[in-house]
Amino acid sequence: MIIGVPKEIQNNENRVGMTPAGVYTLAQRGHKVMIQTNAGVGSGFPDEEYINVGAIIIKTPDEVYKSADMIVKVKEPHNHEVDMMKEGQILLTYLHLAAEPELTKKLMDKKIIGIAYETVQLEDGSLPLLTPMSEVAGRIAVIVGGNFLSKAQGGKGVLISGVPGVKPAKVTILGAGTVGINAAKIAVGLGADVTILNKSPGKLKYIEDIYGSRIKTLILNELTLADAVKDADLFIGGILIPGGRAPKLVKEYMVKSMKPGSVIVDVAIDQGGCVETITHATTHEDPTYEKYGVIHYSVPNIPGAYAKTSTYALTNVTLPYVVRLADDGLKESLKNDESLRKGVNVMNGKCTCESLAKSLNMEYTDLSSLI
Repeated sequence: MIIGVPKEIQNNENRVGMTPAGVYTLAQRGHKVMIQTNAGVGSGFPDEEYINVGAIIIKTPDEVYKSADMIVKVKEPHNHEVDMMKEGQILLTYLHLAAEPELTKKLMDKKIIGIAYETVQLEDGSLPLLTPMSEVAGRIAVIVGGNFLSKAQGGKGVLISGVPGVKPAKVTILGAGTVGINAAKIAVGLGADVTILNKSPGKLKYIEDIYGSRIKTLILNELTLADAVKDADLFIGGILIPGGRAPKLVKEYMVKSMKPGSVIVDVAIDQGGCVETITHATTHEDPTYEKYGVIHYSVPNIPGAYAKTSTYALTNVTLPYVVRLADDGLKESLKNDESLRKGVNVMNGKCTCESLAKSLNMEYTDLSSLI
């Protein structure tokens, strides 16, 4: 099979879809890997490293898209990238289509097989291809949030850890999934006053068993959330519905109640955001805007800022799926791997992810009828 890895074009997206080690694995199995020139530079992988393990370096993205049977990316394609793709091509990447109705339609019209990393799901409900980037994003959320709390960045001037004799910052985290747990881990490590909200008592019990009184836990409902948001110096949103749009749980009145200079980091922005006052995605170049005196950070590719760590972590989990598809072909791979089937969002012009179809009010087609 011919596998193509284009250079990412999103603002300050320095990750790349495959490491040289991934290329080596595929080349040793007889597959042809085409890497767009300089695709790996932002992650510390110059073209020479790819050439040394058997990759073919391609100058233009057009040639990569038109030649490859399967495209391996990090972020969802832009419209002009979809234009370069061909019918029946396999696309592996983070798609986050619930927030992208136009892109969804374009992929369906082009009859692309869109496999979303974020909806590949194991029997236990875990999301193996989303987990490492959620770990990175959760940890970074505390770091960037603490930075924007500084007075120089327009924040309150509150140090997350505090100092002896001075209270630490209050960090409130919505969601006890991978993002929330990792954000809490870093916030506690820095000495913050941490509160985490979640609907599942079981998740909260687990957190208490691990962290004891160092993390306050609250069952999520509108009243507890409103109180926690009001008191927060830094609020981190980490809600996820696999394949679906994030619910806007943090209402506008809650944001209005926050003190000026407080900071919101909405990690759920990839899926539309979980805060009503998050009106648009921002970029690493221009990461924040202010509303009601509160700093809003809504960068959708947070892990791209720490590209080398993120690329290694991503390829560690995606490569086995890439190898399976390359070795066995699409239909055989889908028949034999239920987790991979759940990753297919669009195929043959149909929407094959039920939660995505509900979010976009589209007709849902069971994948089994197509394979």
